[in-house]
Amino acid sequence: MQAIILAAGMGRRLGELTRTQTKCMVEVGGTRLIDRLLGQLSSLPLARIIMVVGYQAEGLRQHIDTHFPDLPIEFVVNDIYDRTNNIFSLALAKEQLIEDDTLLIESDLILDERMFSLLLDNAWPNLALVAKYESWMDGTMVRLDDDGCITSFVPKQSFRYEERSQYYKTVNVYKFSREFLRTKYVPFLDVYVQAMGENEYYEQVLRVLTFLDRTELKALSIGNLKWYEIDDIQDLDIAETLFAEGEDLWRSYSRRFGGFWRFPGMLDFNYLVNPYFPSPRLKQELLSNFDALLTQYPSGMQVNSLLAGKYFGISQDYAVPGNGAAELIKAVVEHTEGRLGVVYPTFEEYPNRKCVDEIVIFHPDNADFAYTADDLMTFFDDKHISLLLLINPDNPSGNYIPRADVLRLAKWCEERDIHLLVDESFVDFASCYPYGSLLQDETLEAHPTMMIMKSISKSYGVPGLRLGVLASADVEVIQAVRRDVSIWNINSFGEYYMQIYGKYEDDYRRACQLFQEERARFEEELRTIPFLRVIPTEANYFLCEVTDRFSSSELAILLIKRENILIKDCGYKKAFAGKNYVRIAVRDTHDNNRLLKALRDLLS
Repeated sequence: MQAIILAAGMGRRLGELTRTQTKCMVEVGGTRLIDRLLGQLSSLPLARIIMVVGYQAEGLRQHIDTHFPDLPIEFVVNDIYDRTNNIFSLALAKEQLIEDDTLLIESDLILDERMFSLLLDNAWPNLALVAKYESWMDGTMVRLDDDGCITSFVPKQSFRYEERSQYYKTVNVYKFSREFLRTKYVPFLDVYVQAMGENEYYEQVLRVLTFLDRTELKALSIGNLKWYEIDDIQDLDIAETLFAEGEDLWRSYSRRFGGFWRFPGMLDFNYLVNPYFPSPRLKQELLSNFDALLTQYPSGMQVNSLLAGKYFGISQDYAVPGNGAAELIKAVVEHTEGRLGVVYPTFEEYPNRKCVDEIVIFHPDNADFAYTADDLMTFFDDKHISLLLLINPDNPSGNYIPRADVLRLAKWCEERDIHLLVDESFVDFASCYPYGSLLQDETLEAHPTMMIMKSISKSYGVPGLRLGVLASADVEVIQAVRRDVSIWNINSFGEYYMQIYGKYEDDYRRACQLFQEERARFEEELRTIPFLRVIPTEANYFLCEVTDRFSSSELAILLIKRENILIKDCGYKKAFAGKNYVRIAVRDTHDNNRLLKALRDLLS
């Protein structure tokens, strides 16, 4: 068995990183792609490794000679790498191809090393590693029959999104027998290059052979093994996250603040959304209007304020819609002069908008981080603050103050000339639903120094639309915030969602009921995990203390590494004083059971 590595390309899309070196010399997590690959191949029973080089070939050869002096490596040079594609590079090595069974590998890949064992341990002589299609994948796809044989290669121009569930992506790692290469592939390779030219791809030959029913090529699925093809800067960034190790692993994911649809199979218990809404029918209505929403401008602030008011049943004059709550948080906190009163631990988007000396912090003095309205009034009674923040239910503790007590707190603040900002993004998950919200005109008017913030992403399950609302009967505050945000801060998809939501309110109420039932079941099961202390919650997440076996960071890293499950490690936050806490979102029954199984598996 031998290996052929294609490494002649220029990698232009990586910009400065490939200005003076070829693509496989780029580092991922501090290790060059070629070093990782050759290190993996060095443990295999290979007679030799043949590298087809071109761009910056001399520097690559010197690096390999220095770092892998004992590997039997031969070089083939493609001198016209700048005007040919990989079919020509492979054709240059055709004499070597027909001399032995061969692993064919492209050099811009980062792979789990177990993939090579998959190939070599499988008795079938001609195999292509494939992965089930994911949205991040590009390039050649294949279709398979029930026996795992490749029935067709699907080039980019023939890709049909409505058929994507049937596609597999070639990983660009193959195993070919000498017989297949000698009698079929290389003869067709010669003919194809002569007929179609040198600026093609070697997989086109496999496509022709498949069409003629002469490939003898089967697909071997890699399952959940990690891999990535690195063509540009974003690919490199994702690969560094996928293959990060130790403490860097969780940090690499958490610093992204979302976008996990780019990571195949990731199960996200970090970010917090309603698992039962929006309903399939609402999604279908959005999809049916996709073309118009994509190609038309959204309305401005006046119309979207009207829609936000309609959404929550409040006056248009009292509402500001936001591009997510984050945009509104920035506007209102920075607009309010003076010191901010905060309960810690908290959602840090709020205090991050103030200087450290402008923040007055209340720490609940108990292991569950529980507190009442009276606790807040007692603590802040002699403190000079102009704005008091109450996240209710709180994030990350899940602590909840009943509606009547919040209004009592609002009256107390009003008497002291303190504005009260209540973030009720999670209130619809509370057991008092639908009676916990303060978003009513009469409530706002009775407490004009109170502002209500609500993220539509959380309880309504639409974080990709980036919607939030700020409400207050203080129209001067509302007008000031409107001036601070862009006139087109809501896109057409978010606007249309607010427009049609009213038709689906019954679905939303059912979703909230389903959620509460699942949360109760999930809590009961979580309490059976011996190394977790589960803190009661009224939100869509549980704050848990990790009491045994692991630190919070170790638990988070193990779940990503072994199970591709992301939870929130809270232990690094100052408010937790170095204690081991994690936050676990509540998802649907299927996903929650997967996490429970993963946690129980850690016991063994």
